[in-house]
Amino acid sequence: MSDILDLTTLPPPEIIETLDYDAIVSRQNNKLTEIWAVTIAAHPDADLPPIDVLMLETDPAVIGNQAESFREVALRARVNDAIKAYMLAFSRGGDLDMLAAFYDVVRLAGELDDRLRRRVVLAIQGRSTGGTAPRYRYVAMTADLRVEDAIVYTVGRSPLIHVALFSTDPDGVASAPLLAIVSAALHDPKVIMVNDTIVVASAVRLVVNPEADVWLLPDADAGTIARMELALRSAWDEAQSLGRDFTVTWWTSKLMIAGVHKIVPRSPVGDVAVPSDQAAGIGLVTLNLMGRAF
Repeated sequence: MSDILDLTTLPPPEIIETLDYDAIVSRQNNKLTEIWAVTIAAHPDADLPPIDVLMLETDPAVIGNQAESFREVALRARVNDAIKAYMLAFSRGGDLDMLAAFYDVVRLAGELDDRLRRRVVLAIQGRSTGGTAPRYRYVAMTADLRVEDAIVYTVGRSPLIHVALFSTDPDGVASAPLLAIVSAALHDPKVIMVNDTIVVASAVRLVVNPEADVWLLPDADAGTIARMELALRSAWDEAQSLGRDFTVTWWTSKLMIAGVHKIVPRSPVGDVAVPSDQAAGIGLVTLNLMGRAF
């Protein structure tokens, strides 16, 4: 959802160094040449041979420089990793657990890093005096791992606070037991504000029935049409979320699998705008085979 800060949109932190092994090797070679030249000049009677950093890779001096450069890259990479462990956008695993604990957020059993990050952001936003929506959203997602997302909103001037749930269950529809679990969590006296009335419901499922004319390549097998539909449904299962628009460019691109020459959408011919409290689901998929062409 757009009101959660997307950490991936932030610019790369300057404190994290971009590593370049070749640049370090070049620097080491230049330094070695410089020091060796000074050494020769300081000891003219030592009969020291000149050193060529561009000599064979089997030369001990070259091997030593490469080994030291690799060690330096590994050390700098470890420093980068240590810095990332303290940044919410990059932290993962046990490091993320420790960072989340600072904000009183604990990982749910089976919860993946990305979902935990979202809850940490919501927990931080929910402490603001600017409103309770992030707080209620955080509580809804914390109540049960099956809550993929939630939207908190009001209608007009009504004092009712609506919480719409998008579930991990098929098509995102939240079951009655799940609704009861989330409702109980939101109505906990330690959570709900004194004058609030909260109504918990499943997000409305907006059914879209895509239809398109399809031309296959001459060598495409008979199962191509079935694989096209499967590719579309699988991709939407991954992308589906509250308020996610069902755009023509998106769904037609998912139909362009191996063996497909051309696709012309028939319905919907335009983008389907999905309100923030709804989730689009794919109903009947109709793919009309128009022929074969290059």
